[in-house]
Amino acid sequence: MTMDVATTLDPQIAAALEATVFGTLDFGTWTLESIPTMRAAMADMPAVELPPTTTESREVVVPGATGHDPAVRVYSPPGKGAGRPCVYWIHGGGYLFGSGLTVDARLNRWVEEFDCVAVSVEYRLAPEHPYPAPLDDCYAGLLWTAQHADELGIDPARIAVAGASAGGGLAAGLALLARDRGEVHLAFQLLIYPMIDDRNTSASSQIQGAPVWSREANHLGWRAYLGDLVDKDYIPGYAVPARVDSVVGLPPAWIGVGALDVFRDEDIEYASRMLAAGIPVELHVYPGAPHGFEMIVPHSAIAQACQRDITEALRRALRPESVFASTS
Repeated sequence: MTMDVATTLDPQIAAALEATVFGTLDFGTWTLESIPTMRAAMADMPAVELPPTTTESREVVVPGATGHDPAVRVYSPPGKGAGRPCVYWIHGGGYLFGSGLTVDARLNRWVEEFDCVAVSVEYRLAPEHPYPAPLDDCYAGLLWTAQHADELGIDPARIAVAGASAGGGLAAGLALLARDRGEVHLAFQLLIYPMIDDRNTSASSQIQGAPVWSREANHLGWRAYLGDLVDKDYIPGYAVPARVDSVVGLPPAWIGVGALDVFRDEDIEYASRMLAAGIPVELHVYPGAPHGFEMIVPHSAIAQACQRDITEALRRALRPESVFASTS
């Protein structure tokens, strides 16, 4: 049975999408060769006006292990502190777009609300830099963050990894990598509609006319990110978290996804696997919501509900006596 997106889409979101570029995107025209042109067009879009903030931020170039030294942006409360929690943020963009160095109002708000430090990583983008380059950059930034905990004023036992879309996929892959290398202990993973399965075999991956990020766009994003791994018999779980053999030992998680998102079923399945492994997981499926809804239409009722859920999940996860505290 084919889902009727037009009648299922949240009315507030539907009206807002018509007035944005996301309502007119033609994913069928996207190619790997056109990505640089599309990035340039996005760079010309007017900057979002940020609300006043007390948060201080700075850029730091950190040592990489594979011949590339990525940059991070560090967000801190004013004044020195010690033992603060940390949110390590990975931006979205289908593995193709975006920057971790653009000042982010969401991270400013988290720093102010939770008295935490946030670190946002500038990972290399596909297709010019396919897996494992983006994940290597994310790991280098995470390792630097943990190793400089005293300088940053953070508690290395209270680092949460967070990301949206492709950033959520990288966050999930990073949690797997951190688990297996044993150099950094992650306390929590916040996965906002994570992009974690390249196979496109679920019911939700077949949604025709999915707004914002379609099945066609998803194919392109995975082709770019996986590079020579596309269509191989074996693809590592670090690259595609849904393919990992075991989720045992991962940190507690929050996962949120829209009911009209092509990622819906893969995200539900990943949450179910963690729950079956005894890992505390909070899962939200937001009715009538497409991909990216809480970012694109932030003033809609469903987006505000999602933002409240994220805020409360982080509040619980970052406090010292966290109910999500990992037992691993």
